[in-house]
Amino acid sequence: MMQRVRVVGAAARPVPSRHFELVGSALLRRRRLRMRYLTRSRGEASEREVSPLRLVHYRSTWYLDAWCHRSEALRRFALDAIEEVQALAQPAKAVAMKAVEAEFDGAYGIFSGKAALWATLVFDAGVAPWVSKEVWHADQRARWLADGRYELQLPYADDTELLMDVLRHGEHVEIAAPPDLRAAIQTRLARAAAHYAL
Repeated sequence: MMQRVRVVGAAARPVPSRHFELVGSALLRRRRLRMRYLTRSRGEASEREVSPLRLVHYRSTWYLDAWCHRSEALRRFALDAIEEVQALAQPAKAVAMKAVEAEFDGAYGIFSGKAALWATLVFDAGVAPWVSKEVWHADQRARWLADGRYELQLPYADDTELLMDVLRHGEHVEIAAPPDLRAAIQTRLARAAAHYAL
């Protein structure tokens, strides 16, 4: 059977098996973790003590949703950015799963935050049949337009991942609203085009 099935994990970021086992064990045993975590956007490593709440596998990458005792707030950590991890005997802080879902699942993509804005994307008729079968967000709204285009509306809080996905569709998609999101994609497209200027 395994010779007839192939799973391709594009752009996967591997996690050391020892780290995955320690995190998974602490999650199931409801114990805290101490870890050295690299925040890549700032290039800084920090020591954290966390109460693991949920493991998330998203786009070939593993994340840990946890209560961070340093910041006294819910945080999401990429497992591949954990440089060192140690299981502690101390019990994990109890946080209701509804609170975890409200913090992390309300907006588009992996970035946390409560959705405050709605994006309206319009896909041309050439890609609409494929995009119409995709679930971008649990609360998305969609409709077919009279000319064969497909309109998709979805909530977001942070535009980082949303802009990356719009860029992936290139000339086949237009951001119809809001204006700030349109301006953000125009800026990104201009920067990208500058790399290819003659």
